[in-house]
Amino acid sequence: MADDEPTRAARLLEAQDKAVRLFAEIEERGLVAPGEGERAVSDRIRDLANEMFGTTRHWHKRIVRSGPNTVLPYRENPPDRVIAADDIVFADFGPIFEEYEADFGRTFVLGDDPVKHRLRADLPRVFAAGRRFFEADPEITGARLHAEVARLAAEAGWELGGWHAGHLVGEFPHETIDGADVESYITPGNDTPLRRTDKAGRTCHWILEIHLLAPERQFGGFYEELLDL
Repeated sequence: MADDEPTRAARLLEAQDKAVRLFAEIEERGLVAPGEGERAVSDRIRDLANEMFGTTRHWHKRIVRSGPNTVLPYRENPPDRVIAADDIVFADFGPIFEEYEADFGRTFVLGDDPVKHRLRADLPRVFAAGRRFFEADPEITGARLHAEVARLAAEAGWELGGWHAGHLVGEFPHETIDGADVESYITPGNDTPLRRTDKAGRTCHWILEIHLLAPERQFGGFYEELLDL
């Protein structure tokens, strides 16, 4: 029997809370470090999720990207790269906790480059401003929210990466059900309200993704979590 809506919302928040704890432990243990390959770091994060929560499945591919790889969108699969001492690095993971998906991304800056540190600091600010814009408009569409996030990015001196700024999230596996549907994304082509029910009559819940690119696309940063809960 499907969970009722308050239970669904609570379980999505619980899944995200575990992702928050996972990423705090990543930082505490210094898993993102110079001299490590991106794939090796990704595997260590996978193993850490299993150690902490018994998590063995992830609903989308595990991503750790550094340096020039940080400008690439999700669908790209760049060759493995060794992390350098002054790199910017982001991790994007979708662990499944008790059949509910988390989708969580954070950025790490190694070294003292002030531009990279400014980009990292701007990521949660742009996210928070995007969330406030969403909260202020009960009828907001995916296209309107995407346009505002792009505006906020430009106002901060960055470019918004990728073709969308977020997507539906829920019970595993949502990607195989809705992955090709533009209405499942916060993207310019989505003129449907984000506050709606899905084809099964359940409330739609959303992830907001902020992928910021530095001028001339030298590097980027990434930040994502639940938008509407």
